[in-house]
Amino acid sequence: MSSNSHIEWTDVTWNPVAGCTLASSGCTNCYAMRMAARLQAMGHRKYAGTTRKSGGRYVWTGRVNVDESSLSAPLEWRKPKRIFVNSMSDLFHPDVPDAFIQRVWKTMIACPQHHFQILTKRPDRMAELFASGLIQAEPHIWVGTSVENSEVADRVKHLASIKKATLFISFEPLIGEIKDINLKGIHWAIVGGESGPRARPMEEAWVERLLEICRRDDVAFFFKQWGGRNKKAAGRELHGQTFDEYPLELEA
Repeated sequence: MSSNSHIEWTDVTWNPVAGCTLASSGCTNCYAMRMAARLQAMGHRKYAGTTRKSGGRYVWTGRVNVDESSLSAPLEWRKPKRIFVNSMSDLFHPDVPDAFIQRVWKTMIACPQHHFQILTKRPDRMAELFASGLIQAEPHIWVGTSVENSEVADRVKHLASIKKATLFISFEPLIGEIKDINLKGIHWAIVGGESGPRARPMEEAWVERLLEICRRDDVAFFFKQWGGRNKKAAGRELHGQTFDEYPLELEA
């Protein structure tokens, strides 16, 4: 239902939803597809039918499974954690019912000792649910979107429309240059290159430009990795140092 995470900016992952569909070019080499295929092959019911083999690799089938049994997991963790919500899917995928999203939200609200980090490639739906009142902002629930290149930069506008929440952007995998972007009102940016066997390269100038924008717009900057086939060898230093900044907590 959950697992300790090797992702540098979080402590643990929590996956009440499994399965997804590709949303944009940043999804092409999605690590979650490969992992879901392994879990499906091992007989994990949550991942049943979520992937299929195509052209020598595993891809999403489009099936999305909700996992009722996982909803209580954060309630059992007494020690405060940073929790990445749905590393293996997208909570705001169109096939996840509004009512189930509300149940996930209810669990998070009941666990103020944690910080929940929700990342979606569908911030338009997330913003609509906030606007409708079906979900609400809480100081310990951080909401974010992925922006891998300038082609999907409009996602930031949807995210920025959400009020009284800690907002963040994951520029990972950064596969294209983003010359300029308005990050006013955004609290945190994660930047990283793609990793894995088919990793696309990230240029240093792209990272430099995003650091400049974060400094200009007063956004906390977290540099996750250079990526590549061997991300450990490539490391995560920029200018000879690591950038592990987090957003300041907002007042309720």
